[in-house]
Amino acid sequence: MCGINGYIKFKQESKETLTANINAMNDLIIHRGPDEDGVFVESNKPYSIALGMRRLSIIDLSSGKQPIFSDDKQVVIVFNGEIYNYRELKTKLINEGVTFTTTSDTEVILKLYEKYGVDSFKELDGMFGFSIYDKRINKLYIARDFFGEKPLYYYKDEEHFVWASELKSVVNFIKTKPAINSIGLNLYFRLTYIPAPYTIYENIHKLKQNHFIEFDLNTNAFTINTIEQEVKSSDKKAAISLEEAKKTTKKLVYESVISRSVSDVPIGTFLSGGVDSSVVSLCLSQHSQKPIDTFSIGFEKKSYDETDKSRVVAKLINSNHHEFIINEKDLTDDVNKILLNFDEPFSDSSSLPTYLVSNRTKEHVKVALTGDGGDEVFGGYNKYYIGKLNTNYTNLVPKGVHNFIKRTTTPLLKTSNDNRGRRFQIKRLLNSIDYSGGDYYWDILSLGYQKEALNDFLLPKYINQDLFSTYKEDTGIEHPKSLSDFRFIDKVTSLEGDMLVKVDRTSMLNSLECRAPFLNKKIWNYTNQLPENFLMKGWDKKFILKEAFRDQFPKDFLDKSKSGFGAPVGDWLKAGLKPELESYISEKELIDQDIFHVDNMINLVKNHISGKEDNTFKVWTFYCFQKWYYNTYEKI
Repeated sequence: MCGINGYIKFKQESKETLTANINAMNDLIIHRGPDEDGVFVESNKPYSIALGMRRLSIIDLSSGKQPIFSDDKQVVIVFNGEIYNYRELKTKLINEGVTFTTTSDTEVILKLYEKYGVDSFKELDGMFGFSIYDKRINKLYIARDFFGEKPLYYYKDEEHFVWASELKSVVNFIKTKPAINSIGLNLYFRLTYIPAPYTIYENIHKLKQNHFIEFDLNTNAFTINTIEQEVKSSDKKAAISLEEAKKTTKKLVYESVISRSVSDVPIGTFLSGGVDSSVVSLCLSQHSQKPIDTFSIGFEKKSYDETDKSRVVAKLINSNHHEFIINEKDLTDDVNKILLNFDEPFSDSSSLPTYLVSNRTKEHVKVALTGDGGDEVFGGYNKYYIGKLNTNYTNLVPKGVHNFIKRTTTPLLKTSNDNRGRRFQIKRLLNSIDYSGGDYYWDILSLGYQKEALNDFLLPKYINQDLFSTYKEDTGIEHPKSLSDFRFIDKVTSLEGDMLVKVDRTSMLNSLECRAPFLNKKIWNYTNQLPENFLMKGWDKKFILKEAFRDQFPKDFLDKSKSGFGAPVGDWLKAGLKPELESYISEKELIDQDIFHVDNMINLVKNHISGKEDNTFKVWTFYCFQKWYYNTYEKI
């Protein structure tokens, strides 16, 4: 696991300058790869190029140093990630006469490219961001994995093309202060994160998952290409029996866990006690010759603490279980470090406990398997109920009656505490109901400010009305209605832009590698072939996954409800974080900032602090933005 950097200058630049610049980019991401670094520079052509990387050594500790070159030194690669099927690919290449000088997965990518070109990228099962510079044709290729587990940012101006694993490397390189991108700003306040291809900055982009850049150094032009075209239609479902589906699901999950357990360093699992992490931990324990290490984190606030569930699984699989109970001080001590490492506004509160469990875990192992992706792959989110709920509700309740219900119940549904209980859920549901034919899922994705609310808080010049057009085009889904639609949308929005960002940045900040067995192309493609009622049977979410492993767990354990991995930030904003939050609603500074409707934002925050109304999601989203703005953007 590593981080990569690179840049092209469209004219000759000295090797000394190239080396100094790429080393400066590497130094900014040393946390991603503290074990060693590597650089490649070339300045003997009409252009100059520099590739850099920081390495966290997991596989081939002795000979996997990067960059790695082809035998004739004409092709060079730097790579961030893990290729889980590299042994099979290597065997295939050896049988075709290809020779290797290392045992690393990086060399396998390079040799595969030499043999098959860019078509080889679709053969890779893993998480990756890599750059291949091919001197023979003066082209650069930059690729990102199928799900977007590993990040890649890029920027182009008249003099440079720059790319990196983290945004800070790009921003620091370009030396000029970029403007705030209005679409990125809108997406952040709607979603609480910014999915690819946007960032908070104008002209700095994220490479979309499952895509690669082809940069022609002769013309300084580039194209963005899909690595492998996904099947977007959910209409063609295979004729598969339930028993066959259970058997295949179990087999695929076991195979994926085993493939993701290949490591030359100690490995463990994050164990929350939910279905996904429990299944992963069970599979790894049954594959291991000795008890595995499992790690869970809990809260002093009991409504957020679910460590009792993880203890049940730890006892079942006889793991060396490590449990960490945290309080407000544990998290608020590190809140600056955690939030500012995202390099742009990001307000998923579960990033805080994810950082802490990574921080504690790294003391024991260097790699941790997670349950990430299980909800998207197997249909596990409560929000996936919205299709049935919206259809049933709008068929029964006329729109005028619904508007009356919303208007009269809004005061009754107000809460003063961050407990996200029944009233909170009913309010979310009523706000998501849609009579126009299918926009409700885009609304329910909006964990921060829904469309109407955003108009009340952002100034008109920043409002973008057609915010989700890119994702509608990517998925081919204008009005999502089915579970398959919801899952495809999540793959290109919340999975890529939120869940995977959270885990990558917080784990890499601790120099810990996290691997997600459910994020496997074979499993994703298989679940897309299944009838939807195999994923959600009635109101039973992740049905096929639970049925496949039901006999491995205590009776009814897999059916227990589980909260999300959040943190009680609403309470903290009234306590330890209150002074800082109040500093962000200075009327003068808000006016100077010229982003928000000043009075509305001040009232929103004050109502939350006073306990008049719980506005946790909106206020936390605002707080995280302001922290980024004043600690990062203002200092560029």
